[in-house]
Amino acid sequence: MFMKKGDLWGGRARGSLPPESPPADEASADAAEASAELASSLEDRRLYREVTLALRTALRDATAEFSFLRLRGLRNLLKSLRSVANSDDAIRLFRQSQSLPELQVIPVLFHNSLRQLKDEPVMKVDDIFGVEPMKITSPATDSEVALALRVLEGCCLLHKESTALAHEHNAIKVLVNILSTRGILEQGACLDALISLMLDSVANQMDFEECYGIEKIAELVKDEQGDDNIRLKCGEFLLLLVGQVKRRERAPLATIHEDIRKLLGEKCASLVWAASQFGSTLAPDDRQAALQIQARRVLESLMLH
Repeated sequence: MFMKKGDLWGGRARGSLPPESPPADEASADAAEASAELASSLEDRRLYREVTLALRTALRDATAEFSFLRLRGLRNLLKSLRSVANSDDAIRLFRQSQSLPELQVIPVLFHNSLRQLKDEPVMKVDDIFGVEPMKITSPATDSEVALALRVLEGCCLLHKESTALAHEHNAIKVLVNILSTRGILEQGACLDALISLMLDSVANQMDFEECYGIEKIAELVKDEQGDDNIRLKCGEFLLLLVGQVKRRERAPLATIHEDIRKLLGEKCASLVWAASQFGSTLAPDDRQAALQIQARRVLESLMLH
C-alpha cells in the first residue's frame, strides 16, 4: 500500500500528458481569417446601408407632388445608379434591394414621372375646395421624363428582373407613346431605354411588335425634316435590335428584316442586317464608334433610295 517515489514527487503517468497546443503560425492564420471575415461583413453592411439610404431618400422625392422635387429625386437616383455600377459588391446589394417593394425603383417611375396623361383623374371644383381636397400633382416636364427614362435604362442594365417588372407596367407601350408625342430630349433617352428593356426580354420584344414599334422608328428615320441626331440614334437602334434578335431562332420580331425592307427599302435592310453581324468582338469604345459609322451609312442609303 505504499506509493512509489516518482508518484509522491509529482510524477505522472504517460497517458495523462496535456494535449499539445496548435502551432503559433496556424493560430494566427485562423485569427487573421476570422478578422478578415468580420471586416468584410461589416463593410458589406455599411455599403448596404449606404445603397438603401440613398434609394429611400431619392424615392421619397421622386414620389412628390411637385415636379422640381421629383426632378431632384431622379437626379439622385441616377447618381446612385452610376455609383453602384462602379462596384460589383454594390451591384449585388442593389439587386438585393430591388426585392423589397418599398425600395423598388420601377413602380415609382411609372406611377409618377412616366405616368400617362390619360391616367390622370378628372378634376372637379368640389375636389379642389371640398372638405377633403384631392391631391393635385404637377405634370412631368420634359427634363423630368428624360431623366426618368435614364433611370429606367440604368435599372434594366444593372438588374435583369427590372425588365420583367417594367413589363408589368406596360413599359413598351408607354415608351412608344413617348417616342411618338414627346420632343427631342425625351426621344433620345427613350431609344436608349427601349434597347435596355428589350435586351434578352422576349415579353418586351413581343410588346414592341404589338405596338408597331418598328413602324414608328422607320417614320423617324425617314423624316428628313427631323433632328439628325435622333435619326442617327434610330439607325443605331435598328442595328442593335437586329443584332439582338438574330441570335434567337424563334424570337419575337422574327419578321424584322422583312419589315425593314418594306419600310426602308431593300438596300437599307441589307445594310442593317450585314452590319449587325460585326462589331461584337470590339472594345466598348471601338464598338460605339463602329455603331455610329454604320448608322450613318444606313441614313445615307435612305437618301439614295
